Amino acid sequence: MTLSSLQHALARFAVERDWEQFHTPKNLAMALAGESGELLEIFQWLTPEQSAQVMQDDERAVQVREEMADVLAYLLRLADVLDVDLERALVEKIEKNRGKYPVHLARGSAVKYTQLGG
Repeated sequence: MTLSSLQHALARFAVERDWEQFHTPKNLAMALAGESGELLEIFQWLTPEQSAQVMQDDERAVQVREEMADVLAYLLRLADVLDVDLERALVEKIEKNRGKYPVHLARGSAVKYTQLGG
């Protein structure tokens, strides 16, 4: 499926339930933040090593997939309601970040090169 077909499926789901009235940008953004928080909660007290292995636990793997799906669903609905082409927006952001974080300054470092005086 494409992002567009997923958006259409989610829009139909909302229409069938008469939920468009609730799918305002504010409500969708808040729901997106809430679902992101639920995803974060899964990882909250894990060590870096445990977090890297989270998908090895069947129960946690289901939780991670479901929360990630919720995050994606609300992001797609928000983009649909605001008429944002997410594919284009991401391509533009990647290009912007190429200029903002050139390889020769950013490679292998989690520290912003601007903090290093670069």
